[in-house]
Amino acid sequence: MSAIRPSDPRARRPTDAEFAAARAEASAHLDPPGDAPGPLATWIETPLGPMLAVADDEALRLLEFPERAVLNAEFRRLRAALGPVREGRSPMLDRARAVVEGVFADPGAPVDVPLAPLGTPFQAQVWAALREIPSGATRSYAQVAARIGRPTATRAVAAANGANPIALLIPCHRVIGADGTLTGYGGGLWRKRALLAHEAPLAPARPRQEQLPL
Repeated sequence: MSAIRPSDPRARRPTDAEFAAARAEASAHLDPPGDAPGPLATWIETPLGPMLAVADDEALRLLEFPERAVLNAEFRRLRAALGPVREGRSPMLDRARAVVEGVFADPGAPVDVPLAPLGTPFQAQVWAALREIPSGATRSYAQVAARIGRPTATRAVAAANGANPIALLIPCHRVIGADGTLTGYGGGLWRKRALLAHEAPLAPARPRQEQLPL
C-alpha cells in the first residue's frame, strides 16, 4: 500500500507507541473466548494506523480507528444486538480487509463488501446518503440534509454523521462545513485531511473559463 501523509504539516500523527497503546486499549473491549455465537473482530493495518473491523456472517458491522472516543458504546450496542464480540477471522472479515487495502491503494476502488451498521432509521438514512458522495467530492451537512429530504435537520445530520461506526467505507470524512472548513472527525482531523488528500486526484475538474476578446 502506498503511504499517505497528512496534507497539513501541522497535523499531528500519533507516534508508533501511541498507536500501540490505543490498539491495546481498544482490544480490551473484546470479549474473551467462548462458545456463544457472535460477531468476530480483527485488526487491519493501514497507512493511517490500525483499524478494528467487526463482522458477522451477513455484513461488516464496525470499522473504526482505535482512538475513537465512542468505541466502548459501539461495542455495547453490538453485544446487545448480536452477542459477544471476540477476536477471530472469517470470510467476511477477509473481504473487509481486501476492500480497505484496496481503497488505500486506489481511492476509486469499489466497496465490495456488505455494510450493516447498527443505528436508528434516521441514522441509516444519513449513512446511505454518505455512501452516495463519490470519492474526490465533498458535501456540506446542509447538502446532506437536503439530499434526504430534511433540509432543516442540519444538526441532526451532523450528529448522525459523527455517529457513523464504519469509517472510511461510509465516507463521513467527505462531509465538511458550509464554509469549506473540515469541522470535526472522530478519527482525528489529521486523518480527515489525509483521506481527502488521498481522494483529491478524483475530484471533478472545474470547467475552464474562456477569456473574452478585448
